[in-house]
Amino acid sequence: MKKFSSVLLLLLAILVNSCTIGQSQSSGTNLSAKDFEAKIKELPQASILDVRTPEEFAKGHLANALNYDWNGSDFDKQIAGLDKSKPVLVYCLSGGRSASAADQMRQEGFKEVYEMKGGILKWKAAQLPLTTDNQVAAKSAGLTRAQFDALVTSDKVVLVDFYAEWCQPCKKMKPYLDEIARDMADKVIVQRINIDENDALSRELKIESIPVLQVYKQGKLVWNNSGFIEKEGVLPHLQ
Repeated sequence: MKKFSSVLLLLLAILVNSCTIGQSQSSGTNLSAKDFEAKIKELPQASILDVRTPEEFAKGHLANALNYDWNGSDFDKQIAGLDKSKPVLVYCLSGGRSASAADQMRQEGFKEVYEMKGGILKWKAAQLPLTTDNQVAAKSAGLTRAQFDALVTSDKVVLVDFYAEWCQPCKKMKPYLDEIARDMADKVIVQRINIDENDALSRELKIESIPVLQVYKQGKLVWNNSGFIEKEGVLPHLQ
């Protein structure tokens, strides 16, 4: 009996230790923007993958990054051409697509995959450098801060939705935002702002994740919510 108990305790200890090691390895590969930058310098031989769309990539990306669109049809073929024994650093806009891409790569045998927590939004917030396609950037500078301030200054309540076309939670929220715009038009204005088309404004307002909803009354910010929220959670703030 004592022997059985000793064996059981030994197995439990191994299991706990394995879980702890797994957790530390996971946390060690999900890096802040500044740690991601440091890892790039530490591993000059690593591939840097930007898994956003080509349109997002053209507006600004990390130096030497390769654009392998996670939602594109060629993603599997593109990563198949990489050396699985060499480190890879992956990022997207806010961390969702890069997390999925990193998981797939690990499952396919890549030995060392790092991802940037919070994506390029956190990179910009940390005021780290980007390489920009000036022709694309010049095509649409987006709203200025003065234009935004004018939009949110009204006798009505202004509900601002910061979103992106590829953002799934944003898509889930859009139908009820359309309902609010229609059913409460007498007292509420809904302004939707695409962060991909308003990069400078998003940085100035410190929009570091999406979706983000903000409520303005007489031009003053009175409520801010980051992340998915049901309609019932929004309505009380529009009164």
